[in-house]
Amino acid sequence: MRLLCLKVNLIQINSFNNISANIRKTGFIILFLYLFIAILFKILELNNSIDFSISFNNEIYEPPSLNHLCGTDRLGRDVCLRTLQGSNIAIEIVFLSLIFAIGLGLPLGLVSGYFGGFFDRSLSLIMDTIFSIPVILLSVVIAFVFGKGIINAAFALCIVYSPQYFRLIRNQTISIKSSDYVQAAQISGASNFRIIRKYIIPNIITPLPILLTLNAADAVLVLGSLGFLGLGVPADIPEWGSDLNLAIAALPTGIWWTALFPGLAIFFLVLALSFIGEGMEDQLG
Repeated sequence: MRLLCLKVNLIQINSFNNISANIRKTGFIILFLYLFIAILFKILELNNSIDFSISFNNEIYEPPSLNHLCGTDRLGRDVCLRTLQGSNIAIEIVFLSLIFAIGLGLPLGLVSGYFGGFFDRSLSLIMDTIFSIPVILLSVVIAFVFGKGIINAAFALCIVYSPQYFRLIRNQTISIKSSDYVQAAQISGASNFRIIRKYIIPNIITPLPILLTLNAADAVLVLGSLGFLGLGVPADIPEWGSDLNLAIAALPTGIWWTALFPGLAIFFLVLALSFIGEGMEDQLG
């Protein structure tokens, strides 16, 4: 009987692991598709191979057809091209913002957790205060202060997410600092730089990919919210949130395609990043 129960448990564990792996693979496939589209359209844009400006030859609000698979918007622009180009902007801003957030939160959390003292208490108070403010509210305030732009939007998201990396790295550093092998290294006369480089850093970066992907999914939604409120990037740059804002006025008249495709683009990118994050969490957990 015990052997039978053990076999059932093993089957359930293997089934769960297979589902988790399939979810993670699906997320990576969707994400790679977005990355391919973003890189392709960035190259075409730099080479002036595609004109993303207003086309006066197109009918405004033309429904999806063979000529325009996703229809046209209120200025006669192809919704497909504009939505696909929006993936380039979204990935660029999210990537920059998280790199900035890690670059700010990781060293501060490492130094704060390792040395402690007044610096640790002061920095923890500042980061906890920022962390307590709702994400969308803080990002809106920062974006409003600094204005529109790719770097400004990335900076706003960086300030929002850097406390999470600070808290994670600080707590991991405090835990590892009290371990036996770190204390043995300190007794043997190893320098703080050597201890941090050899013992602390390799052990604190393990959970970072999980937090990175989950924050990226959340950042896509926050960026879309900023664009919807008119606080993201300039109006001439294709961005899903701003396109959704423009599409709202046309929805009551039955023009649905200008809102559907940017919304689907946001949905599937968030879904892919969430799948990757949850799959990695199950694997490492």
